[in-house]
Amino acid sequence: MTDLMIGICGIAGLFALMILRTPVAFAMLLTGFFGIWMLDGLRRAAAIMFTETYSSVSNYNLIVVPMFVLLGNIASEAGFSRALYDAAHAWVGRFRGGLASASVIGCAAFSAVSGSSVATAVTIGRVALPEMKRFGYAPGLSTGSIAAGGTLGFLIPPSTGFVIYAILTEESIGRLFMAGILPGLLMSGLFILAIWLVTLRNPQAGPPGEAIPLVDRFRAFGRAAPLLGVILVSIGGIYLGVFTPVEASGIGAGLVILLAVISRSISRQGFAKAVQDTVRTSAMLYMIVIGANVLNPFLAITDIPLALGEMLTTFGLGPYGTLVLILLSYVVLGMFLDGLAMLVVTIPIYFPVITGLGFDPIWFGVVAVIVIEMGMITPPVGLNVFVVRGVAGNVGLSTIFAGVFPFLLAMIATLLLVILFPGIALVIPNSMFG
Repeated sequence: MTDLMIGICGIAGLFALMILRTPVAFAMLLTGFFGIWMLDGLRRAAAIMFTETYSSVSNYNLIVVPMFVLLGNIASEAGFSRALYDAAHAWVGRFRGGLASASVIGCAAFSAVSGSSVATAVTIGRVALPEMKRFGYAPGLSTGSIAAGGTLGFLIPPSTGFVIYAILTEESIGRLFMAGILPGLLMSGLFILAIWLVTLRNPQAGPPGEAIPLVDRFRAFGRAAPLLGVILVSIGGIYLGVFTPVEASGIGAGLVILLAVISRSISRQGFAKAVQDTVRTSAMLYMIVIGANVLNPFLAITDIPLALGEMLTTFGLGPYGTLVLILLSYVVLGMFLDGLAMLVVTIPIYFPVITGLGFDPIWFGVVAVIVIEMGMITPPVGLNVFVVRGVAGNVGLSTIFAGVFPFLLAMIATLLLVILFPGIALVIPNSMFG
């Protein structure tokens, strides 16, 4: 059996393990370890296992993940996320579909401190869904806006997806963070447009909320201002070059802890829970990085990326035709795998092909993350849909999947715009780094 055939069998085994519900990190570890053992012997496989584990956990840049996750967890436990939603509610809630729009705005703002789509959907969903139910919103619109809005946590910095992509491709985390800002804002705006169109077609789906006096709106904004200030300091500091993404994550986490202590808005139990959740999430992400770094040498030995590139070239589709084929494969994979699993499995295979075609690697990182976001709200996996169902309680899965359809169209529109106008993703990182 040739090295290439062993590689193909390894990839098939990897997908089989994930279909059997093996955690993606361990599926990659097993595939990479036993694949290298077959090709280069046990000693080589063990050496790669030990060295890659050490290099992964000692990677300085990966500190971004636990720090920003801690920032988001503290903000959630301290009730700062509620302040974000209340501020958005105060300003746009009086419009038709306003509470759903406020949910999207709240998700976008909380995404800038959490970096997690699931955490964003759960946190804003717990606050927003009862309000929308109270005002008689259609279950599909209310749950759909939260499920789709939660996906912004994977695109708007500090996105864990961008951190993993940067580690796998050795690209700049700072450039990727900056590249996600405009596409994230664009997608948020298109989500709000989708809500407006839904309520235009069916006004009863999103009736207007109560009109709030101007002075109360400013008070609501004032309560959200401290956390918004943390966002501006951390993300703005990266853009201005004041500090690195790692330093920004530590400063942001430190500031939000300080705010929580000064305002006495978090209990000891709440702080302990935030730390425990951070440890669990970080451990999971670190294991995924270790698994990917063990799998990658196996893929390199088998020349799968090279073979894939040659195969796509023989199709004669050209750069953009090949890109469309790759994106379609993401759509198919999104039916079976969660976002991080798709990222760590496909990027080592697709990245050499993309760079070989002359595409900007930072731009492709944004494109890949947007397509992966779609998988978070499409059947049958649709992780965010299941998360929102758990928060909503008595809303059926079919109702939520139907509710996210307009937002899926908004995602497709965002993707097309970023492909047609790459500057949407590249203008900020290029102006920042020259």
